Amino acid sequence: MTEQVKQSNQTNIAGLFSAGAHYGAMRSRRHPSTKKFVFGLKNKLEIIDLEQTVTQVTAVQEFIKSLSALGKIVLFVGNKNEARKVIERGAKSIDMPYVSERWIGGTLTNFDQIRKRINRLNDLEAKEASGELSVYTKKERSLIGFEMADLVRTFGGIRGMEALPAALFVIDSEREKTAVTEARKLGIPVVALCNSDCNISGIDYAIVANDRSQKSIKHFVQMVVDAYVAGRNAKV
Repeated sequence: MTEQVKQSNQTNIAGLFSAGAHYGAMRSRRHPSTKKFVFGLKNKLEIIDLEQTVTQVTAVQEFIKSLSALGKIVLFVGNKNEARKVIERGAKSIDMPYVSERWIGGTLTNFDQIRKRINRLNDLEAKEASGELSVYTKKERSLIGFEMADLVRTFGGIRGMEALPAALFVIDSEREKTAVTEARKLGIPVVALCNSDCNISGIDYAIVANDRSQKSIKHFVQMVVDAYVAGRNAKV
């Protein structure tokens, strides 16, 4: 390892450490697939080997850059409280789709039906804007309003996604198991931030690190966003 690469890795490790990325799950909850990424134990929590995390992050960044350079879509997924706002802000910053509420089964595997629900939302909004909904009674308009709000909450983050994504970026692969399973069925690569209690055997690009802290999640989301921007700039 050259001195320059070594110094770069040390800087990355310092950033990860500052973000609390080294805190794993309780030892009793560790999944066997993450055993080799565990460095030690502190106060009943496993400590993740950040040197290996840096290597994983580098692979993820190169993959995301390659997708961006080709103009491909990456779907951001993170529905738990610590991830929801971070995922939404990160995806919006690079005009990528996101799911920050409950994952709806069939979002990928039954995408044609999902698009029909999104088209329904677009149609209702167009009718509202043109005044066409004024022919309905007050009660009917109220029910339509509730339907629109539900559709926005459920599908708002993916309404601009006209086709299946080239990859998923997931926070906590265990919590988002349905999304991961759908992606695997369709051969869509999965990038995932996974704590030591996650099964990473089916993840194409796993980052073993703290997926519970908002500070840690924010750190990795920004890494992916920066990689996408770098790939986009390289294309120009």
